[in-house]
Amino acid sequence: MDGPHFRLIASMDPEMFQERLNRFIQDLGEDNVLVDVKFSTAQQGNQTTYSALVQYKQVENWKEQP
Repeated sequence: MDGPHFRLIASMDPEMFQERLNRFIQDLGEDNVLVDVKFSTAQQGNQTTYSALVQYKQVENWKEQP
């Protein structure tokens, strides 16, 4: 097993943000487990930044015992 890993995903375009988040989660291997996702927005003037901090962990594959 490996320690926790983090990925910060952000965009000012909500559709691009959703696409990036979906792509990252879909690309996680079967030996990775999502632990937590924190979502946040930040406003600066008339611009909104959407961000997510994704925590995931690499685990060992399940092996059947004979």
